[in-house]
Amino acid sequence: MCGIAGTVNSSFSYDEVTRKMRHRGPDEQNGYQSKNVIFFHLRLSILDITGGKQPMRLGDKYAIVFNGEIYNHEEIRSQFNIAGNTSSDTETLLLLYDRFGTEFLKYLDGMFAFAIHDKIKNEIFIARDRAGKKPFYYYFDHQKFAFASELNCLKSMVPLEIDSNNFYEYLRLGSFYRQHTPYKNVTELKAGSFLLINCNELSIAETRWWNINDFYQQKSTDSFEDSLQKTNDLLHIAIKRRLESSDLEVGSFLSGGIDSGLVTAIASGYNKNLKTFTVSFDGAYNEAPLAKLVAEKYQTHHTEIKISFGNLKNDLENILCNYGEPFFDSSAIPSYYVSQEAKKHVTVVLNGDGADELFGGYRRYVPFARYDFFKKNILVKKGAAFLKYALPASNNKKSLYNYLYRLASLASKSDLEIYLSAGVDIFEDYQQNIIDPGFDYLQEIRKDFDIVAKSNLSGLKKIMNLDFDTNLFGDLLVKMDIATMANSQEGRSAFLSKELLEYIPSLPDNYKIKGKATKFLLRQLATQYLPPLLVNQPKRGFEIPLKSWINNELKEPLFDYLSSGDCFYRNYVNAIFVKDLLNNKVRISDEKRAKILWTLLSMEIWHRKVYLDSSV
Repeated sequence: MCGIAGTVNSSFSYDEVTRKMRHRGPDEQNGYQSKNVIFFHLRLSILDITGGKQPMRLGDKYAIVFNGEIYNHEEIRSQFNIAGNTSSDTETLLLLYDRFGTEFLKYLDGMFAFAIHDKIKNEIFIARDRAGKKPFYYYFDHQKFAFASELNCLKSMVPLEIDSNNFYEYLRLGSFYRQHTPYKNVTELKAGSFLLINCNELSIAETRWWNINDFYQQKSTDSFEDSLQKTNDLLHIAIKRRLESSDLEVGSFLSGGIDSGLVTAIASGYNKNLKTFTVSFDGAYNEAPLAKLVAEKYQTHHTEIKISFGNLKNDLENILCNYGEPFFDSSAIPSYYVSQEAKKHVTVVLNGDGADELFGGYRRYVPFARYDFFKKNILVKKGAAFLKYALPASNNKKSLYNYLYRLASLASKSDLEIYLSAGVDIFEDYQQNIIDPGFDYLQEIRKDFDIVAKSNLSGLKKIMNLDFDTNLFGDLLVKMDIATMANSQEGRSAFLSKELLEYIPSLPDNYKIKGKATKFLLRQLATQYLPPLLVNQPKRGFEIPLKSWINNELKEPLFDYLSSGDCFYRNYVNAIFVKDLLNNKVRISDEKRAKILWTLLSMEIWHRKVYLDSSV
């Protein structure tokens, strides 16, 4: 796991890039220059510690900077009878590119973002993994090209200006949409995509080499029993690879849920000295007793990490500034603290990321398994609208009433607003308080949405496809990458293996949602591994006391940031509405009030501490 940076037709300071991204690569930093191309690499040494130095060269033809891990690289070498001078997966990428060109990507099981310079053609090949687990941002203005693993680093390499149009997307999605960023001329390379850059003419061609929609279009004919066995086999392969592709000890995060429980149970079969970590938070539901049942069953070396939010007020700016852009997901806070503590024990850690998006783990998926809300039905829409406006808003997030209220709200909407309401649900029903920019700021999102929504997929497959491309990519994977790498730690996600990503989407809906049961197939698999008490536990994730933070711990910084006369948010949101929110004068649920205020606070911290303050 590393940090990478580079330019074409532009220079930059190695020292400044190191200052910005040392946390991603504290072990070694090296540069490379050829013609008008400069690469820089910051290394966190995990695999082939002595032979994996980067930038790595292959004769006089290629040079590479690589961030990530290729878990099956030894299998690929054996499959194609490829021999190298090291045991590094970095060299494997160069050897594969030399033999297959861009076609080799389909063989890789891993998380990656890399750049290969062909010195003879003076061409750069840049690629990103299927899910977009490893970040890659680039600047292009037709005169120069620059890239980096983090936006804060890229900002130190080239002068950046705000792209005001993209902040409307942030307010509705809680993240910047797919390739969009807060800056002009800065693009995030989309998941499953690659770039070919002609460094002589400085032209760029982008290709989508992998798309999960292709696999949702496939229909597996496997029986439930065969699917269960195949999933078990593929999960074993994925976990075994992720344990063995490291010269350092690999641990496992262990919550009270089935995703991390399954990963831990299977991992313990390959590593008898597995270290596991469970966290508990002040004033939150404590999953530690459930996690302890798994740790005891598999005799792991277990550590319970007690996290306090006592320093939240002082840590808030630092944690959020790591993202280099406004970031809505408040679970970024506990994720940072967890990684910070776990790093004291291990550098590499397994997690359960991706299981909910692939297997149907969210409660909002249940109604979509019964009815395709994306289909137009005027009677349903009008009936639901009547119920929604007749019922008072709910303040209890986990209550049945709240579930029914949100269901009525969902059914009353149309098109893209259905997805926005089913997901992050920030400004939905209050979007009139977003200042009209004079153009359709959701146009690009709606265009992509319509492709999926109007397809022949089921309602469940549609929302899961959309979540994978939007929520997982733009939020959850970003959160985990930044939270771990800010602490020089690597997170590995077995559920995002090549084989599972290309098999699970093809399974029938009732293998994922059955009645009210979410993640049905995975729960059935869990009965083979986990104590019965865990198998039917509802999904919780981190229990974020956001309403309490907004009203107590963060009240002072909240008012400080959002009450100023020159607030950045005033360009996008009605200031009177925000003032009334702060003073509890808006008829709104406590949860939605907290969401909106947190969204604006995150944006304001970014503008003041990241964009305006060059020291970050």
